[in-house]
This record gives sequence, structure tokens and C-alpha cells, in this order.
Amino acid sequence: MNPFRGERRSPNKRQNLVFLGLSGLLFVAGLVFLWVATLKIPDLSDLTTRRVAQSTKIYDRTGTILLYDLGQDMRRTLVPFEDISPDVKRAVVSIEDKNFYTHGGIDLGAMLRAVFVDVSSLSFSQGGSTITQQVVKNSILTNDKSITRKLKEWVLALKLDNALSKDEVLNLYLNEIPFGGNLYGVEEASMSFFNKHAKDVDLAESAYLAAIINAPTYYSPYGSHTSNLEDRKNRVLKEMLDQKSITQEEYDAAKSQVVVFSPKENTGGIKAPHFVFFVIDWLRDRYGEDALQNGGLKITTTLDYDIESKAEALAKKYGDINQAQFNANNNAIVAIDPKSGDILAMVGSRNYFDQKIGGNFNAATGHRQPGSTFKPFVYSVLFDRGYTPDTILWDVPTEFSTDCAWNDFNDTDPTNKCYSPQDYDEKFRGPMKIRDALAQSINVPAVKALYLAGIQSAIDRAKDMGITSLTNPAQYGLTLVLGGGEVSPLEMVSAYSVFANDGVRNPYNPILKVEDGNGQVLEEHTPSPMRVLEADTARNISDILSDAVARLPAYGAGSPLTITDRPVAVKTGTTNDSKDAWIIGYTPNIAVGAWVGNNENTPMVKKVAGLIVAPMWRALMDQILPNLPVETFPAPPPVDQTIKPILRGDWSTGGVHSILYWVDKTNPLGPQPSNPGRDSQYSNWENAIQSYVSTHGFNQPQAVPQQQQQVLPVTPNYYPGYPYPIYQTPGVTTQ
Repeated sequence: MNPFRGERRSPNKRQNLVFLGLSGLLFVAGLVFLWVATLKIPDLSDLTTRRVAQSTKIYDRTGTILLYDLGQDMRRTLVPFEDISPDVKRAVVSIEDKNFYTHGGIDLGAMLRAVFVDVSSLSFSQGGSTITQQVVKNSILTNDKSITRKLKEWVLALKLDNALSKDEVLNLYLNEIPFGGNLYGVEEASMSFFNKHAKDVDLAESAYLAAIINAPTYYSPYGSHTSNLEDRKNRVLKEMLDQKSITQEEYDAAKSQVVVFSPKENTGGIKAPHFVFFVIDWLRDRYGEDALQNGGLKITTTLDYDIESKAEALAKKYGDINQAQFNANNNAIVAIDPKSGDILAMVGSRNYFDQKIGGNFNAATGHRQPGSTFKPFVYSVLFDRGYTPDTILWDVPTEFSTDCAWNDFNDTDPTNKCYSPQDYDEKFRGPMKIRDALAQSINVPAVKALYLAGIQSAIDRAKDMGITSLTNPAQYGLTLVLGGGEVSPLEMVSAYSVFANDGVRNPYNPILKVEDGNGQVLEEHTPSPMRVLEADTARNISDILSDAVARLPAYGAGSPLTITDRPVAVKTGTTNDSKDAWIIGYTPNIAVGAWVGNNENTPMVKKVAGLIVAPMWRALMDQILPNLPVETFPAPPPVDQTIKPILRGDWSTGGVHSILYWVDKTNPLGPQPSNPGRDSQYSNWENAIQSYVSTHGFNQPQAVPQQQQQVLPVTPNYYPGYPYPIYQTPGVTTQ
């Protein structure tokens, strides 16, 4: 017998194997049939109890103060099918299940696509595509993504479709679908959003309702994604047009219609609303909308509710004052622990529920120009390269455009490409140490610092420290150091936390722990510190920003920036058009930043814009610092006395010249340039200095000009409700 040929089976053996196989299949089929037969349509009558039991709850950092329960005080009003606008029905069907009236409970094509995605990704996240399936899914309310649960969902959808008419199924769906927070069903949503019954909403309003269903927390008309809601509303209308549910004329009219949503009600069921909705966005990105709505998650956040409540009260108090006195209708406050990155407070407006100011918009995460609060990032690059706090940069009228004559200072012409910045007081101070230039926030030395550092290097430094929104270096130019880009208060306070933490970054974080409905920990935050800044550089910045004597000529004695019982580093910033006022201050154990302005980006009162934000910041620091231990900043490094004189503060030894005469900006500690004129900025800088020297008589060598040692005269102005004076010119820069 050939050993490579298998044993020939007899016909009887093959028949027995076939019989056994068929018997097994029949047995399995019988079990499946019995399982399917035993499945009963779930009870759909007790939705409220099931929803509340499965709702996500968000707590403060202690895990004891409930900030928000997504299912708390659930609102659901059942209405008959005939009391729901036909526009709502058509809009929902068009975007959620366009084959609803033709399939038998499941859409075979959609189901096959879902199976393919599930099998290929092993995520088992697809499958609830039809309205009927969603009704079943909402009644089952489990987070199990297994094949068994999906089979059950499909079978029950078929049964439900057979037991009820299409209109009855759609009515169930429209009466129970979540619309965010505690709103369920189109009647409650219509009354809450439009102050109308569901039977009275028009086509455009119906399209909004249908748009929100897909992701109620993301597409909330009171959240930070209203532009995305607008896009999805338009998509709903386009689907209706394509499916011939509406005419072209109806489409055009509804798309262009301006719909005004009713003010969000303050039911007392939410604390720290801006922070809470920031957390909801954070969670949705990680766990999805379904888990957020139905997962029964317990979220322990980083929020210190004591600090948050103080910040909210002060935002309201000073917000009202700033509105009345200075035409500034809004503000924002952020507090972060530099040692962990934990967000301790986030106030996005003076009143979340004030529709007149767009209070629900979170200005703490919105992007605005930061003014001179960007300057420390630029100077930090210089410190890395060997410049010191004593390095001299001249504050003289300087034309920075190489396309313009060195003495062309006609920047008022909008067609002119020349660039020669000034300070608020229109004064120039001659040679200045970096310490004084940064502490007093003088503009010309800062622009020179940016040129020496390089725009891309400054952007890279800011990015390393946590500012990710500056993505187009060509757009900013040398105005970047004066706040030419747009950033958020959250980013800025997080980045300043790096200075506070001796150069070590902890990315901002809102979550301490996430648990599922069974108490299983799904996520627990562990800090991931990264050194992004040399310790000596961070110490130099903190030493300058906490030097009350160095900033005295600009801010005057008794300003709200000076806190006497502990070292506090602080920087203000104002945009040139007075649209934004900033302040960011920190100790080693907390960083607090505040912004004041108008949501619509209109100017405030120019003469005081620079410091109207400081009293609010100071009032908060006065309330929270006594509860924190006194910590001091590590001492900065001493200035190396062997380096070039201009780098260590001697501006006249060897002659009076621009810094570009003494240093090669690519190697400042290296040899003096043999031909400084090769640098494109040299001629403009040098001519400006020589002109200033000849005018002001700086002919004799001196370490620091006498006028710079004097505290310039300042005029304190007191305003109702302000515990600190606001200083005005002469002698004050408000950058």
C-alpha cells in the first residue's frame, strides 16, 4: 500500500460523518431558535428610572462634591405622534435612518457594513444604525459590545418592528431620545431650546433638533461647538433635500434662517459649568457619546471647588464693574497646580447663564491675542543662549522693516510696511537691562529679543511649554513677541506653570479618576513631568517677574501686582487695540491667570485696559495664597563676569553700539562679528542708537543712565469697587 495515500473511508463512514454534522447544525439551530423565541421585547415604560441609574456623575477632586449629574432631574414629556411637527419627523428620519419606512427593523446593508467594521477593528462599536435598533438599545441600556448583545439587539428590533407600526416605533424614539443633560424627547427639547411645543417648531428648528441627536453633549447649542452644530444642521437639510422631503425653496429658506435658542436655564443642578462641559468634551473624546450618556461613569476631577467658587464670585463682581466702567463685558480665570498640571479652577465668563454676553462660551479655552504675556517665552530662548538678565538692549525709536529707512517711523499709514513699535506712554528709555525691559514690559527691547531668538525658536519654545495653537510662523513676524498670535488662557497658564515648576512641564489635566458603573477604575491620572526648560532659565524668568523693584517705574508703588508676604512672579499683557487684557502670576505651588475683554472682540476703554484685569487676579490671590504654604523660587545663577561687557550690563565700554555690533546672534558667546553689517538689522539698529545718543548726550561711559534709575511719575486713579489704584500715563506702559 502506498504510504503517502490516506486510508480510504467506506461510504458508510462518510454518511455517518455527514449525518453527525447535520445533526449538530440542527441542534445548534434549535438552540438559537429557542433563544430567539425566549427573547421578549423590553419594557419601554420605565425609561426615567433606567436613565438616572446609568447617568454619568462628575465630582470635584475630593470625590464628594457633585458638580453635575447628566441624568439628574430628568425631564421627559410624552406627546402623541400627531403632536410632533412633521418637519421633526422628516428631519430625524432623513439623518438617522433614511430607509426607516422600508426596512423590517434592521437595515441589511448598514448591518453588513457594521459587521465588517466590528470584525475588522474588533471594537464592536457599530450596529445601532436604525431607529428601531436605537429604541431597543435605549431599553437594554448595557455597555456590553459583544456579538451576543448585538444579535439580541437585531432580533429584538425585528420583533419590535413586527409588533408595532412604523409610526409607533418612531413615536417611541422621538419621546425618549436624549438631547443632552437632563433633556429627553422632542417635546422637552423644543420647549427648552425654542420655548415652543414640538408640534410648533419650524423646519430650521427641526433640523437643529435632528442634528443634536447624533451627539447631544458635543452639539449642544450652549456648548463650545456651535459652529459644528450649524454644519450638521445644514447637513440635515441637505439630506432632506436629496431625499425630496423638502423643496429647494424650503431648503434655501431654512438654511439661511437665523434661529435664536432660548437662554439656558440655571436649575441649580450644575456647579462650575464651564469646567464641567470642558470635562464632558474630554470624556467624549476618550469614551464616546454612548458611554457618557449611559455608562454610569463616576468622574473624579481635579477641580478645587473652594478655589473655583471664589473665582466665580470674583469674576461676577469685577465683571460687572468692568462692564460699567471700562466697556469690558467678559472675563476668564484659570488656576493650575504646576507640580501636577491639575486644573484647580476654570471660569469661562462672568456668568455662564448670561445670554447677553454669550456667557456659555468658555473664554478660558478661546483663542485671543496675549499681548506682552508672550514676552517671557522669547526672553527664555535668549537665556538659553548665554544672554543674561543684565544684557543691554536699547529702547530707542527703531525701524524693524529692512524695506524702510532707519528713521521712517510713519506706522500710521495702513499701506506702509514699516514697523517701529512704541509703548503706551510713547517714551523711550535708552539702554536697558533685560531685567528692566521684561519687568516693565518695554516693547522695543522685546522685539529685538525676538529677532535675536528667532521667530521659529520662540514658537518652538512656547510649544514645548504647552502652547499648541501657534501654527503659522509666517503669519506673525516680529509682532509675535507683543502678542501677534492667538492663544488660550488655559494654554498660557499651563505654560507659565513651567516657569513656576523650575522648567519642568506637567501638561494640564482635568481628570483624577474615571470609574465605571461597577466601581472598576477605567483611568487614573499619573503625572508625567518633562523637563522642557533649563532650570537656570526658568529661575531667571521667575526672578525677573517677581522683582517688584524692577517693575516699579512702570507700575508704580502699591499696584495690585505686588504681594509682600511671599515671592509672586507676575506678568500683564494688553493688545495694542485694547481688545484683550491679561495677567498671569504664579508661585511654586499655584499659577493663576485671568483675561478681560469682549467676546465679540471689540475694544475696551484704552486708557486703562492694561491693568483692569489685575485687581480681580489680586483679589483671588489674596483669598487662596493664605491656604498654601509659603514657597520661594530657587535662586537664579550669578552673571558670569568673564563674558562680553554688553551681555553683563556694560553698555558703553569700547564705544556705544547696538548689540549686533558686539554679538553674532547665531553664537552670542562667540567672537565679535568681524563685519556686523552683514546682519540685515544692524544698520537700522545702529543708526537709531547713534541718533538717540547724539540727541540725549550719552557721551560719557556710565553703567546705567541716570533717568533709568528714577521712578517715573505715575498718577493713581481709583474706580468704584476697586481696592487698588489703576495707574495711567505719564510713566506707565500697559503691555
